[in-house]
Amino acid sequence: MNPVNYLYVSALLFTIGAAGVLIRKNAIVLFMCVELMLNACNLAFVVFSRMHGNLDGQIIAFFTMVVAAAEVVVGLAIIVSLFRTRHSASVDDASLMKL
Repeated sequence: MNPVNYLYVSALLFTIGAAGVLIRKNAIVLFMCVELMLNACNLAFVVFSRMHGNLDGQIIAFFTMVVAAAEVVVGLAIIVSLFRTRHSASVDDASLMKL
């Protein structure tokens, strides 16, 4: 299969994730769309790494997955805190948590 096809899939996944971040209001869906965008970038890194015959893109993709895992832990803690105080996971209610 042509590597350009993988780049098209990566661009499509990134576009879907970006549209989800801009349109949706639910914090859980927002984090899922951010993860979709990160996975699209990882796919592009791996494809370019494969095209050039080195492992640099795969190493960057690994570190991106580590950062994404840390982001999920912190993000879910914030969502749980928001849900406990406001009984909603809406992003619009997050601005009400200021002191």
